Amino acid sequence: MSTKKVWLITGCSTGFGRELAKEALKGGDAAVVTARNTDDIKDIVKDYPQTAISLKLDVTDPSNIESVVKEAKKKFGRIDVLVNNAGIGYFAAIEESEEKEVRRMFEINFFGLANMTKAVLPTLRAQRSDHIVNISSIGGLMAFPGVGFYNATKFAVDGYSEALSKETAPLGIKVILVAPGPFRTDWAGRSANNSPVVIDDYAATAQANKNNIRGYSGNQPGDPVRAAKAIIKAVNAENPPLHLLLGAAALKNGRVKVEQLSHDFDGWEETTLSADFPK
Repeated sequence: MSTKKVWLITGCSTGFGRELAKEALKGGDAAVVTARNTDDIKDIVKDYPQTAISLKLDVTDPSNIESVVKEAKKKFGRIDVLVNNAGIGYFAAIEESEEKEVRRMFEINFFGLANMTKAVLPTLRAQRSDHIVNISSIGGLMAFPGVGFYNATKFAVDGYSEALSKETAPLGIKVILVAPGPFRTDWAGRSANNSPVVIDDYAATAQANKNNIRGYSGNQPGDPVRAAKAIIKAVNAENPPLHLLLGAAALKNGRVKVEQLSHDFDGWEETTLSADFPK
């Protein structure tokens, strides 16, 4: 059996994970396709008995992570690309947010990603090659009202990924941090809960943004199939970017964030420099 790359992808029941698995397999690569319910991914692997396996994976379960990595290596002998895609959303103003829901989201969006990465890194280090693709969000670069704790999980992913890229670059392991804008996935639908707590003072900010996001669910401009192809293009590039923004809205908001940072840095430069001991 000859394949170009072996992909291990989390969260393949919908969205980016599903489309990435399909595109990788169509392109002749092998894929370990995972989801919490394997019934959701049977259709992806049925036409690729030699190059695809479906495995149950809950990224909050360390023993499950370990078994999936072992099965992947047993089947294909290696792992070339880890895609940390599994994630959920949560809508609430900061003050409205429930600690239980916030902690659950961190367990999936951040600690699940970190534990998957730690489990695969020994294989990648031994191979001295290949990629870790972390699916973040433009919400990991710029925060928005009504999804503050979701932003916090993705800001954590961004910081983690940037540090990881600096640690692994000398080992031949490349990190790609994907920041999509609004795409037609289930993120704003069944994959994101609402807080039952409603504080009227946040009607014009958090609640307005939540209603806006919920309102265009299913009509977002981003195409998950095109996103999958863009990610594969980056993985196959000789010099892939650390930050891969996807969609016009992501690029627009990313540039706004850069402008905001420059405004504060430049406007307060004198005060900033005054904080050091005099030379």
